Amino acid sequence: MDNKYCRFINEEEEIPKPLLLFPACSFTEIRTKIPKRIVAYEFYAVANGCQRVFVEEDGITDIEKQVIPDPAKVSYMNLFINGVLQPHDNYTVEAGKLTLNTVDAPITGTPIILQMFII
Repeated sequence: MDNKYCRFINEEEEIPKPLLLFPACSFTEIRTKIPKRIVAYEFYAVANGCQRVFVEEDGITDIEKQVIPDPAKVSYMNLFINGVLQPHDNYTVEAGKLTLNTVDAPITGTPIILQMFII
């Protein structure tokens, strides 16, 4: 075989060691804070076709006791009607009470989900 790209190494010939370069590591210390505990509340209800005011007793009782906390203690809240996120102008929340500010009421069987987060 006479190939200029192939080279056979004799047993007496020493094979050169590979050149290994390791990345330089930074030894600066990075500290992070543990995130705060978040408490989430959900209120699930089903519309009856004419109701625009929902209280805690209107919530679905199959899941657990439904709670609507005081909005002054809540950091963030979302209202979903039939799976669609509603603008804040469309509803008012008080302790134990959700009021829809729309002209019409959701149709019968429409799911209503109010999410509330306390950070």
